[in-house]
Amino acid sequence: MLALPAAPAAAGDIRATVRDRDGKPVADAVVVAVPSGGATGAGIPPGLAEEDQRNKEFVPYVLPVQAGTRVHFPNNDNIRHHVYSFSPAKTFELPLYSGTPTSPVLFEKPGVVILGCNIHDWMVGYIYVSESPHFAKTGADGKATLGGLPGGDYTLRVWHPRLEGSEQATARPLAVPATGAVDAATTIGLTPDFRARRAPTPGRGGY
Repeated sequence: MLALPAAPAAAGDIRATVRDRDGKPVADAVVVAVPSGGATGAGIPPGLAEEDQRNKEFVPYVLPVQAGTRVHFPNNDNIRHHVYSFSPAKTFELPLYSGTPTSPVLFEKPGVVILGCNIHDWMVGYIYVSESPHFAKTGADGKATLGGLPGGDYTLRVWHPRLEGSEQATARPLAVPATGAVDAATTIGLTPDFRARRAPTPGRGGY
């Protein structure tokens, strides 16, 4: 008997666009699709991710990961950093260090984790921990593609560090086709950017 190749699993895409109220594209917005009924469905298992420190900044500014992901925090500056978070979704601290800590940090609880550095006040970053494996981050053009979703009904949400109002207020139902793509445009309000102004730290040579 001849063995027939298995048919590829049917999957659809979401082509998301996020703009502000002036019609401008919004970068660094996280778009999440949660299957109806709350089940997360199939997806890539959580693995490893990386939140770098370069030129006294967190890179990337926004890092979306799936719950259960372990994140490395390499320090590629020639000075030391002290990374911490007091967020309910994950509280942790990496005392003053250079290079890469031996053990990554596990992010097991969905939510937003705000990162800071005890030495450099302007260093702020965000890790968005998703309960769903279906998510993507918008680029400078405000667009993101969530690919390979099983066809069906989903709830689509958008989050951004400067989102005006709650993430739940952005939720909308969306039907994803078994094959092909569906477009989803979202308009969000943005609050002012209150990040601390970048400046040298007097008396902290070597930090």
